[in-house]
Amino acid sequence: MCPRFPQPVPLQHPIAPLKAALAQVDGLLRTSVHTTKLPAVSAIVVLNDSVLWNGNFGRRNISDPSSSAPNEYTVYRIASLSKIFPTLMLYKLWEDGRPGLLDDPLEKFLDEFRHQEPPGWPQERLGSRPVLAGLPRRLRSTNLLWAGDTAEALSLLQDDVLVADPGTRCHYSNVAFSLLADVLAQKVAGSDFESWVSKNILEQLGMEDTGFDLTPTIRQQMAVGVYSTGPPSPALQPGLVPPRGSMFSTAADMARLMMFSWGALAGYFANSTGTPWEVNQQFGYDVLRKDGDLDGYAATLSLVPRLKLGLVILMAGVRPAGPGIWWLRPTDTSSQQFGGFSGKLSRASERRRTRRPNTGFFTYRNMTFYEIKADSDNVLVMQQFGPQVDTSVPSKYRTIRLDYLQERVFRVGLPDASVSLEAQDQQLFNFYPFDKKGASPGFDSPGLNTYKVLRIPGRPFFSP
Repeated sequence: MCPRFPQPVPLQHPIAPLKAALAQVDGLLRTSVHTTKLPAVSAIVVLNDSVLWNGNFGRRNISDPSSSAPNEYTVYRIASLSKIFPTLMLYKLWEDGRPGLLDDPLEKFLDEFRHQEPPGWPQERLGSRPVLAGLPRRLRSTNLLWAGDTAEALSLLQDDVLVADPGTRCHYSNVAFSLLADVLAQKVAGSDFESWVSKNILEQLGMEDTGFDLTPTIRQQMAVGVYSTGPPSPALQPGLVPPRGSMFSTAADMARLMMFSWGALAGYFANSTGTPWEVNQQFGYDVLRKDGDLDGYAATLSLVPRLKLGLVILMAGVRPAGPGIWWLRPTDTSSQQFGGFSGKLSRASERRRTRRPNTGFFTYRNMTFYEIKADSDNVLVMQQFGPQVDTSVPSKYRTIRLDYLQERVFRVGLPDASVSLEAQDQQLFNFYPFDKKGASPGFDSPGLNTYKVLRIPGRPFFSP
């Protein structure tokens, strides 16, 4: 007899808000494809060590009617995302026994390095400075296609003036990353940059379709980059370009890099080190982002380290402008319009962390009372109730959001600026270890000098 199997039944998505957020990603990217300006897009969203969503849109070669759609293994140029790799190289060499490497001045490795100091700078600031500090964005009389070597770059820098006082502000410099990679490879690692990165990063992470040389096999996998008017873009030549922007990769390989980064970021960003990231805050979380634009290609990689949540978007064509894919540029005015998407994705990804163990009723010495519950997106919110409620505080400030940071630690998030409650914003709530019933018996808030806010069985009754 043939065995009988039950009829398959469709299962409900375990996290409905996450499903909705990913559908929004899909819709935004799908509608961004343009037959002339942006013919191909590949993107991946990762959470922890899993791929949550993978989307590919358009055609790999818009000039070829028989061209197939891209996939997660389609190769794109990643432009300035290449700067991630000299940074990883710097930290790896530092980790391997060069404790002063993060602060060593470039002069320590290159005797011929000279530059002009801005008039009026104090002499005490002109000594030791980190490798990247103060160099111009690009060399004089050059463009992004310049293919000179280190000696030529140093010659051009002799007449250049530092554009930033080291240690005072951030400044973006393509020159700095190129020199950093070259110096680390030749003077510290005794290798060349491309070989070191291939052996110590790409091979270790299994990033088989990421690299520098456009072999015939890689060219067959590539999405064809285009200018805004439609013609295909040329390939960059080697020189000082590779460390700052000429690498290629795939969405699948960049997903591997994001999954690896959760461990790396935990140590490297302990003191808010930024290189090469642009760090922004959204919904109480630090969002690390790196954008890249090159002739015919654009790329964006965004990470939320505390949630172990990552997004990479690789594009053949011109980055869309204006409303639509808001996360592609930190300065887009559309970021506010679409900001709810990021919150939804962040909150959905932390659902399991914010459930019942921390919800319930709590009191501070039977004087003030609080209810903590999960909102519609399953994020913890806390509301004060009872006779001690200050009626002078607007109602919208009586409920505060508790953003997940790490195990049993949450941070207060207020709806917007409030002079009366600004001292509470960003303060930490430390919940006690769970009891035998799986619930936290209380919490402390050291920044508010509040301790032993304890759980009570239910909502108390207050007599008139």
